[in-house]
Amino acid sequence: MSNVTIRPIEEGDIEACLAIYNYEVLNGVATLDLEPRTLEEWKQWYCDHDDAHHPIVVGIINDMVVGYASLSPYRMKEAYKSTVELSIYIHPEYRGQGVATQLMGYILDIAKANPNLHNVVSVITAGNEGSRILHERFGFTYCGLLPEVGFKHGAYQDTETYALLV
Repeated sequence: MSNVTIRPIEEGDIEACLAIYNYEVLNGVATLDLEPRTLEEWKQWYCDHDDAHHPIVVGIINDMVVGYASLSPYRMKEAYKSTVELSIYIHPEYRGQGVATQLMGYILDIAKANPNLHNVVSVITAGNEGSRILHERFGFTYCGLLPEVGFKHGAYQDTETYALLV
């Protein structure tokens, strides 16, 4: 397992996080975005995560951002305020080295310490065994499958929802 330094995101980390995300947009199905995000969009993403409910943390190895985790609003209706959606993305060269595990533990500790948060939801593309195993290891409950909700890379993609009460 790689030794990762985890800290809150800084403005200077935005481009590295964007590159990690856009790699997945172009090459994978962990996100069902079809077009790479722009720097302006990612700066807005950064600004939208400026409170205790919606943190972003980055994992650093040798002064390089190798992954990030974020808690985002689950839905915009006020009744959902205590629920957040988890996202974790890892640089392709650092996958399988424990970075996601360390980021998951760190961001879940933040969620558990926040008395205003109650539920962490994660939506993953079906077939992502690494993500499934990671969520189960941290006690997430499998909540169900939505069949063929997205079309990417020439195939329909299913999503699976997981939840963790904190």
